[in-house]
Amino acid sequence: MNDMFSPLTLPNGSQFPNRLCKAAMEENMCDAGQIPGPRLFNLYRKWAEGGAGLILSGNVMITPDALTGPGGIVLTKETLGDEHAAARFKQWAKIGTSGAGQFWLQLNHPGRQVFAAQDTELVSASATQVSLGVDGLFTRARALEGDEIKALVTRFAETAEAAQALGFDGVQIHAAHGYLLSQFLSPLTNLRTDEWGGSLENRARFLLAVIDAVRARVRPSFGLGVKLNSADFQKGGFDKDDAAQVVTWMNGRGVDIAELSGGSYESPAMMGRPAYDTRSESTKARELYFLDFAQEIAQAANMPIMVTGGVTKKSTAADALEDGKIDLIGIARAMAYAPDLPNLWRAGAREHVTWRAAKFKKNILNSIGNMALTKNSLHLMGADKPPALTASPLIVLIKDRLRIKRLTKRYKTWLAKQSL
Repeated sequence: MNDMFSPLTLPNGSQFPNRLCKAAMEENMCDAGQIPGPRLFNLYRKWAEGGAGLILSGNVMITPDALTGPGGIVLTKETLGDEHAAARFKQWAKIGTSGAGQFWLQLNHPGRQVFAAQDTELVSASATQVSLGVDGLFTRARALEGDEIKALVTRFAETAEAAQALGFDGVQIHAAHGYLLSQFLSPLTNLRTDEWGGSLENRARFLLAVIDAVRARVRPSFGLGVKLNSADFQKGGFDKDDAAQVVTWMNGRGVDIAELSGGSYESPAMMGRPAYDTRSESTKARELYFLDFAQEIAQAANMPIMVTGGVTKKSTAADALEDGKIDLIGIARAMAYAPDLPNLWRAGAREHVTWRAAKFKKNILNSIGNMALTKNSLHLMGADKPPALTASPLIVLIKDRLRIKRLTKRYKTWLAKQSL
């Protein structure tokens, strides 16, 4: 049995003071130049003071021309040579590590999951397009060439090395939620016939190459995590047996944590609404959507396993840790509304966090609306205000769309000045 307030020692020898992680949420809150600023500092100070054993950042992008949102943070090896940008990252790292826990950056490349409004060329494992039933949101991606894949492996490694130099405790490689590495893993989006496609071994080659390259660039004590789908929740996609095999291949490669989640933009299981799901209705309705899969996959793992997905209750986290198969609980949206939740649970307070959810007629609007509500709370905390538990989903969604429009204009101006 793992107690949520017992320490967790990682394979690299470092230790988390407890088993609760502030899981990654995309903040979309960068300052001009795609770098962290005062709003992110305020937000992460609250999480650092909140008592989590691990804090994971939202998406940090490894290349300037591929962002999940126009307010995303970009970190490359060139950042180290920019005195102003490097100072901002160092300050962010200092604030995020000021509590008892560690602070890791989540590194990502979105592949084809980039909104068309950002006006950048989309790349993926194969020439495919995200389909959400709404015209104009995404364009068709082109397939990456072999040398481009190898260059992206290097970019992941260089960004991890930069994160280490700037004072962060570790990095997590995002290979879930339908982003680029996940696109290579899934047979629905990887239609290649070369060494990077076909068999699962070939489809996993990109991810494993990234893991090996990152570990070769950073010191042994620097944290390395991987976020992996337990399943895509799309018929014919990446499934739990595939995930278990990939975790087996990750053993012995210096991975300190494997986080198991699920879904993609097309089937947002991470939001609790997968489009294709063979699980029982009782399983789908409960918190920790991916726990059953994670417990099975954990049997193949030599590294600690973290599971994330809809935790709002202290009892949920405690129950998931009880049988010892799960080592770490990721909490995302609940910590957007209660940033000090670990401290509250330790004190026996606020054992269930609730907030107003979007209830539109279309699922896609509910997914977008709930993400906007979460981001609204993050922005309020970034402005040193309390989070909003009862905000209007419609008003918040409209404001979010207007804000993204402004950020997109600023991002495109910045991108035009970069030499890629």
